[in-house]
Amino acid sequence: MILEDLFKRNIRLTDERKNHFETNHPEMENQMEKVKETLLNPDIIVRSRTDYQVELFYKHYPVSPVTEKYLCVVVKVSNCG
Repeated sequence: MILEDLFKRNIRLTDERKNHFETNHPEMENQMEKVKETLLNPDIIVRSRTDYQVELFYKHYPVSPVTEKYLCVVVKVSNCG
C-alpha cells in the first residue's frame, strides 16, 4: 500500500508492517484513516535520535479506541530511486 505524506513523498506500507501494528497494537485495527491523516497533517514531526533516516509523525486524537492519545507514525526515509 502506498500512502502520501505532507511533503508529497510516497510512503510504502507493507502488508507485514500493517499486520504488525494491527496484531501488536490491536487498538490500531481499522485505524488506517488516522494513519493517513497523521502523515498528511501531523501536529509535529521529530527526527529519530538513533537513526537519521527515521521521522516520527505525531498527531493528537482526543478520541481513539482506547482513550485520548497521540498517534505516532514512524517513517524510514530512503533516498533510493
